[in-house]
Amino acid sequence: MPATLVAQAVALASAAGVSIYATVAMLGLAGRFGWIDALPSALAGVTAWWVIALAATLYTVEFLATLIPGVASAWETIHSAVRPLAGAALAAGTAWQGDPTVTLVAALLGGTLALGTQTTKLGARVTIDASPEPFTNGAANVAELGFVATITLLVWDHPWVALALAVATLVLVALLVRAAWRALRSLFGTRRS
Repeated sequence: MPATLVAQAVALASAAGVSIYATVAMLGLAGRFGWIDALPSALAGVTAWWVIALAATLYTVEFLATLIPGVASAWETIHSAVRPLAGAALAAGTAWQGDPTVTLVAALLGGTLALGTQTTKLGARVTIDASPEPFTNGAANVAELGFVATITLLVWDHPWVALALAVATLVLVALLVRAAWRALRSLFGTRRS
């Protein structure tokens, strides 16, 4: 069914908006070990050991880089150009075997949700970087990895649940970032007085 295919594609793109490297590594491992049903043929390449190893290595670099305040914000800023495009590519690969129109819609919606997820994540990282200690960055990394793993494993058997979870998480994080920015502005505005 085209709508279900688009839901799968868009939910997976949302995970890529958080971390393309963790998404590809998790997708490869899940496909390799049979944790999920067969991947679409266009995504079968992610099950190659060298792809899994590369994605896991890049995720490890990302995890370590984002533990350092300031570096985390820079890393997220640079990846604003990478994650939406990668999300669109994963979405297109997910829907590739279907109607070309469905593939195009999946890529457009997937890229858009990946961009929204990435932008929200960037706002969260900049907010977290206002704290000079690495513990909040570490907690954010663990939460992000949990989100990516959950979406990646849910998307094939429960695509609508995965999509609803992705959108709900995006909205919740956006509201939390907005509240945090207001609190920081209030705090620093009060100190100037």
